[in-house]
Amino acid sequence: MVEQAAGAYLVTVTDHAATTTHTVRVPEGLPQELGWGSAPVDELVRASFTFLLAREPATSILRTFSLEQIGDYFPDYPATMARVLADRTDP
Repeated sequence: MVEQAAGAYLVTVTDHAATTTHTVRVPEGLPQELGWGSAPVDELVRASFTFLLAREPATSILRTFSLEQIGDYFPDYPATMARVLADRTDP
């Protein structure tokens, strides 16, 4: 994953024989809305791709999208991201 500009990331996924590339935007304020607080935004992007890849192949993930769109397709996304952060910060 490479940060292209503030709030935009280029993510490459190798899933079996296919490699896909995705440009992902993280809207300002979205990490806080998801309960991500001050955790690094790149970790949110990584966790979001882990979430997506558990539900669909990389070839089905949009090539360009905003993280806020994930909840339109998967309503459990916001709650899952909050749990991921909680699990990450629990001793």
